[in-house]
Amino acid sequence: MGIFPLKDDVISAVISGIKSAKNNYTFWTCDELYLSYAPPKFLSIHVAQEIAKLNNAPEIFIDATISDILRCSLPNRSDFREFMRKNYIMERNFCITLDERFEHKSDNDSISRVIISLKNGVRNVQQEYLDDIELMCKVLQREHKNDTTLDYGIFAFYLDISSSARKKADIRLESIIESFDNIVSKFNNLKSTFKGGEIEKIERIGEWCIGCYIIEPTL
Repeated sequence: MGIFPLKDDVISAVISGIKSAKNNYTFWTCDELYLSYAPPKFLSIHVAQEIAKLNNAPEIFIDATISDILRCSLPNRSDFREFMRKNYIMERNFCITLDERFEHKSDNDSISRVIISLKNGVRNVQQEYLDDIELMCKVLQREHKNDTTLDYGIFAFYLDISSSARKKADIRLESIIESFDNIVSKFNNLKSTFKGGEIEKIERIGEWCIGCYIIEPTL
């Protein structure tokens, strides 16, 4: 097997990357709360930079397609089309994919290990988030340990709300996690955990937090 960091280290790097994105956006724009206004890829670049600092850093790919991820994680690389057809998966991208790092012998021998979805400005349960969780479950599900090289997926997000919001961050976070749990529970041999979620309050401005929802096979 190639070089690869520990799961807890990856999760910590994802959280640190989003914190770094918030700190930079706050400084650059003098906006204390709304990282959610940042442009696309802002989170991806910051998270990728933090993961790259890890010992045993993996290969990091931004916006890899599902077909490429499956091709680099299924036992038979040519089975990705059938896997997508069987599981009703349409082609799209994941924000970040982590592969094993090793000396490659060809352009077709990569080994994918982790898929990461990043969402900014998450405040309520939305269908696009539920779709991401369901897609992760479809890609990660397996009946036997050797069915895929993928170890886990992370749905990481930044949540911010103004102090005038009637529904506070803790209630919103609880609802989001519960909705994700309901989807994961429909799949066999998968489990989920949640890391982060510490709510930071800025007096007279609002609240924000960072969360990582992790999905992994039980086999």
